[in-house]
Amino acid sequence: MLRASLTSLVLAAGLAAPASAATEAEIDALYAALRFPELMRILRDEGLAQSADLSDAMFPDRAGGWAVIAAGIYDPSGLNERFRAAFGAALADDDIAPVIDFFASDVGAQIVELEMSARAAMLDPDTEDAAIAAYDALLQTDPDRVDRIRTFVEVNDLIEVNVVGGLNASLAFYNGLADGGAFEMSQDEILGQVWSQEEDIRAEAAEWLFGYLGLAYRPLEDDALDAYIALSESPAGTSLNAAIIAGYDEVFTGVSYSLGAAAARFTLGEDI
Repeated sequence: MLRASLTSLVLAAGLAAPASAATEAEIDALYAALRFPELMRILRDEGLAQSADLSDAMFPDRAGGWAVIAAGIYDPSGLNERFRAAFGAALADDDIAPVIDFFASDVGAQIVELEMSARAAMLDPDTEDAAIAAYDALLQTDPDRVDRIRTFVEVNDLIEVNVVGGLNASLAFYNGLADGGAFEMSQDEILGQVWSQEEDIRAEAAEWLFGYLGLAYRPLEDDALDAYIALSESPAGTSLNAAIIAGYDEVFTGVSYSLGAAAARFTLGEDI
């Protein structure tokens, strides 16, 4: 809030924005280089698979109707709009030229391709299980690669980010259920229910994350992974990571609330 207030004061005073501030064209170029519109389609597929599990748990006899509702909530154009808005807002005051240059390079493009392909592949449960098993084997066969992956995770704080994101999404889902009239719980009771999931969320996030990164970076040379780690540690890399987190938080919190509210109305037999 302080940063936003100071920015408003600067603009109100008629002063120019910093020369290093990102332009919309630069943000668009970075967004395209990172292939986020394609990622939103993968997130849609992940979400639909999870919503099918939700259907099995809450209303197994009405899966067809729920699938239509979930598809509307996970519309990739809507996901992309939310993500792009939060991503752009987070980068508006930052110098993003170094990350644009990195992801426009051959190494950067290779990394994005590997990450995208691995995430799409992990949609298959058998592939996910195999990736997790392969990472466990990597602990014995290639400890240097494991150290690099762990360093990458630590530099970007990826486990904690996923845990916080998972808890926020769970809270939003419960709030959607409550607001939709599915049950009556106080906010304290909802928070208690959410926090009780932290250990499971942390374990699942770590298992999936290391399996995914092990799969994604398997073809990547050590020098390329080292360069990616160095970028992540730089000011521009830190700004990018924060913007990606903001995008994910906007998407998953909004989607989770919508799913909860829709599930409540669907359970109660109301038209949606």
